[in-house]
Amino acid sequence: MHTVYLALGTNLGNRKAIMREAINNIGKKVGTVMRQSSFYETEPWGFESPNLFLNACICVSTKLAPRQLLEVTQAIERDMGRIEKTVGLQYVDRIIDIDILLYDDLHINEPDLVIPHPLMEEREFVMKPLLEIKE
Repeated sequence: MHTVYLALGTNLGNRKAIMREAINNIGKKVGTVMRQSSFYETEPWGFESPNLFLNACICVSTKLAPRQLLEVTQAIERDMGRIEKTVGLQYVDRIIDIDILLYDDLHINEPDLVIPHPLMEEREFVMKPLLEIKE
């Protein structure tokens, strides 16, 4: 079993219900959710929007390999209505965003999969909930 930390965010719709649905889907398709941070309301990062984000981090125990984890989390995003990550290299409002922050002590640097997440330490909306649950 592997220990992974995921960051979740949403700024559209019923944000609390969307977060609960995403965490529930992760529990069904990724593995056992061991810990969950509080929800944090934050300003958009990297783009302008009138919609505030709800952010959280979770710790999951999984059998999935890193590439499988990426595929499953992206499928969950699509199933929940996420169409694209960016528009013209610009961040946009999103129904759900699931980012892989940490996977055991692995370091991966591939074009579409970088672990640890390269921008996590620049983002308080990631670090605050992560530090709340990190062992």
